[in-house]
Amino acid sequence: MKFPSAELLFAELEESSQDSCRYEKVLYQHGASGVGGVDEAGRGPLAGPVVAACVVLAPDIPTDWYKDSKVLSPARREKLYGLLLDSPSSIGVGVVEALEIEQLNIHRASLEAMKRAVTGCAGYQESAGIDFLLVDGKFTIPMPLAQHALIKGESKSASIAAASIVAKVSRDRLMRDYHQQYPQYNFIKNQGYPTREHRDALRRFGPCPIHRKTYKGVREFCVDPAALDQQPDQQTLW
Repeated sequence: MKFPSAELLFAELEESSQDSCRYEKVLYQHGASGVGGVDEAGRGPLAGPVVAACVVLAPDIPTDWYKDSKVLSPARREKLYGLLLDSPSSIGVGVVEALEIEQLNIHRASLEAMKRAVTGCAGYQESAGIDFLLVDGKFTIPMPLAQHALIKGESKSASIAAASIVAKVSRDRLMRDYHQQYPQYNFIKNQGYPTREHRDALRRFGPCPIHRKTYKGVREFCVDPAALDQQPDQQTLW
């Protein structure tokens, strides 16, 4: 379906509005069949995958429960994750592992994870399908779907907030699994982020296979840093 430009669609929305579905409502009023919220988790860690989620919230569920995953406790995230999975909402998850992040760079890897989340979402394959995406951040996803990027989207869209919860819980669970393989880094606690404990473990043990070896803070501890010279050092998240 052809939508008006985002500027026209959302021109009258009140940024101060407390309605966490204001963007979704406008889109459905303009004939959208399925609005997917998309977010990712894991741009900043030194180890592990970047994980994205796409969520098309089912009608009539209490959307005010869904907030930015970063402001929720782990127990609350797990609870809401379970409620989402038990609801008729459509959910997709996309994962890009560390080796592919090194090959793509973290910006492209994040967008690729988002694309995989959208194409893996049940609603994407149905005849009605997903026909509009609300994407957290500054960039849209390289795929032929109408979409709008929302900076701090988790605080503006219940769909994006729900996706942030799914992405965060999914990634945390993957890092718990990796902790069993590489307990010396304590991934179950730091999820691969550059905590002091994690950096100390890198100095002591060097990187493991899930570390992002092009990242500053990791490549210094590689056995053969010269082997990485053909790949750009990841100094920033973008």
